[in-house]
Amino acid sequence: MKKLLLRIIMPFLLFFSLMLYGCSSDIKENNTEDTVDNNANSQVTQKPEDNSAVTDQPKAENNQALVFRDDLESLFSNLTFAASLKKEGENNPLITQDFGADPFAMVYKDRVYVYMTQDVLMYDSEGNIKENSYGLINKLRCISSADMVNWTDHGNIHIGGIKGVSLWARNSWAPSAVWKNIDGKDQFFIYFANGAGGIGVLTSDSPTGPFRDPLGKALITHSTPGCAGVVWLFDPAVLVDDDGKAYLYFGGGIPEGMEHAPKTARVIQLGDDMISTVGEAVEIDAPYLFEDSGINKIGDKYYYSYCTNFSNRANAKGEIVPPPGEIAYMISDSPMGPWQYQKTILKNPGHFFGTGGNNHHSMVQFKGNWYMFYHAFLLQDAKGIKGGYRSTNVDEVIIGSDGIIEDIKGTRTGVKQIEWLNPYQRVMATTMSANGGIGVIEEERRSFKDPVIVSLGDIEDGDWIRISGVDFGEDGPASFTIKYSSDGGAGAVKVVSDSLEGNLVTYAEIKDTDGFGNYTEVTVPVKSLTGVHDIYMIFAGSGYHINEWSFSK
Repeated sequence: MKKLLLRIIMPFLLFFSLMLYGCSSDIKENNTEDTVDNNANSQVTQKPEDNSAVTDQPKAENNQALVFRDDLESLFSNLTFAASLKKEGENNPLITQDFGADPFAMVYKDRVYVYMTQDVLMYDSEGNIKENSYGLINKLRCISSADMVNWTDHGNIHIGGIKGVSLWARNSWAPSAVWKNIDGKDQFFIYFANGAGGIGVLTSDSPTGPFRDPLGKALITHSTPGCAGVVWLFDPAVLVDDDGKAYLYFGGGIPEGMEHAPKTARVIQLGDDMISTVGEAVEIDAPYLFEDSGINKIGDKYYYSYCTNFSNRANAKGEIVPPPGEIAYMISDSPMGPWQYQKTILKNPGHFFGTGGNNHHSMVQFKGNWYMFYHAFLLQDAKGIKGGYRSTNVDEVIIGSDGIIEDIKGTRTGVKQIEWLNPYQRVMATTMSANGGIGVIEEERRSFKDPVIVSLGDIEDGDWIRISGVDFGEDGPASFTIKYSSDGGAGAVKVVSDSLEGNLVTYAEIKDTDGFGNYTEVTVPVKSLTGVHDIYMIFAGSGYHINEWSFSK
């Protein structure tokens, strides 16, 4: 109802704001109404009412000077900013517009891609949020970053359900991902668990899809040689070794009475095509194993990591008794083992944040630093709900010269930004370090084989996003362009620097484009802005999607 009312009254607010600044008569007199071309790649150029009032403005393609739309300030004067779900100075969790569990990180070129289980809220018959059973999860989520603070949300990878690419799979849990150059072309592979009963594989020509299911069935099942005794066939982790051979690690669960030595983890070699297996799966004897395989090669050693089980340690058996619910690791000279236990390195999330549960991780080296991705419950706690709904964090990993991994501390602060963001390129609007109120929506596609296109959506008055550490250089930009679509909605975007009430950069008006996905662009001049700043985009109105933005010199 709120969005419907806003659609009705927004045109009148815009009209009266124009009258307030004396623009209506100028537009009529000079016959310079804004022109809109509804083609996806067209540009809306905001023309000045009086060229003498604006000096040294950039020129649009039609040679009309761009106008600084300070008349749009009236739309923002009484806005209440939407609340952020993480505090100033906090980079964890990585995203707050949705959940994301069981992270696995893959580095490709200059970005790190994180693939996650897409937790979804579950409700009882009275509409109350209930405990997460994971039974409704049939999508994965992908986010990526070049700087470890601004994360681009690439949306969902549909596995099961009517949009899914794997008709045989009901669930999609705990993905792992890797890329490999095959026949001169980079190919991308995601391995996922269909519940605890089998592991599937997807392929793509891009790290963000669209993905396809090359087998139409599970890659790993209980009939796979060496897998008969595995309780839970899930939680895959994948490694492509230096010689091009690849290995898949997976498994979990505790046979009765075997808490100290479940022996339910496995490793199997993958075929050169990455969608077949070679030989028999080999047992990994991980003390007090529960689930969550991880794999890394550091130097010439292989590091297998896992989550320890939650069994009572009062009468613990064996020489090695790690604490419950922590991430432990072992090392080997071979990707197939045998393995030598080392120690635990990451305590349960409850130790750091108060709310605990299962522990799931992925360790990766990116631009010279090592990072631990893991899930916790910060987002559900910030939302004031319970039920085991998880979100992804990242913290730094220190590895000594002797190869020993130091204990990792889980924090709300997270990690530092490792490079500045370049604003002089097309930036997906779903790139942000924090936000208030917005959602990330998937645009309609003609076919499920088409790439998923995501935009900022569910926008209402006072919603906002922050992009951290944007480097405008010594000269600074002359204009700002934003790409959007609208289905009867209208409003404006206000860009400010350094805080929600910081220095004004520019305004851009949003108009109806006769349908979501029917993109258009608006280019506006900006105030002087040099050096590195955090940028905030504040939204007024509703009924529109923001797809991309960029600055130009």
